[in-house]
Amino acid sequence: MKKILVINGPNLNMLGKRKEVHYGSLTLDIINAKMITLAKELDLSLTFYQSNVEGDLVSTIHTGMDFDGLMINAGAYTHYSYAIADALEILDIPKIEVHLSNIHARESFRSNSVIASSCTGQISGFKENSYILALYALKNLLKD
Repeated sequence: MKKILVINGPNLNMLGKRKEVHYGSLTLDIINAKMITLAKELDLSLTFYQSNVEGDLVSTIHTGMDFDGLMINAGAYTHYSYAIADALEILDIPKIEVHLSNIHARESFRSNSVIASSCTGQISGFKENSYILALYALKNLLKD
């Protein structure tokens, strides 16, 4: 069974209370539960981590060496955290950047992702389904 680390950054613990038009109505716990259900079907094991603190996210990314793949929604850190980008660059595993909203259709500062070049790919704009699509992408990338 392949192990996937799922990292969520700032304010994602507030899903269900944020602007539904951008982020949907589901809480992070509900999204995680949906991912767990799919992961069982895909023979993937998931470990979840959420923090609003940049340094904690960097330290958790470093543990990614113990995983086969990584999914990250770095929240606002996506747009300016070179520390997170550098930490992701260290890992030699598939890494998928995910966003609930379409970051390219919002405010201009959101369309720039400094972590994108450190990731294998990016999925955005499909609300909670961005995470589901990322699981399928990782499963495909991790074929034996």
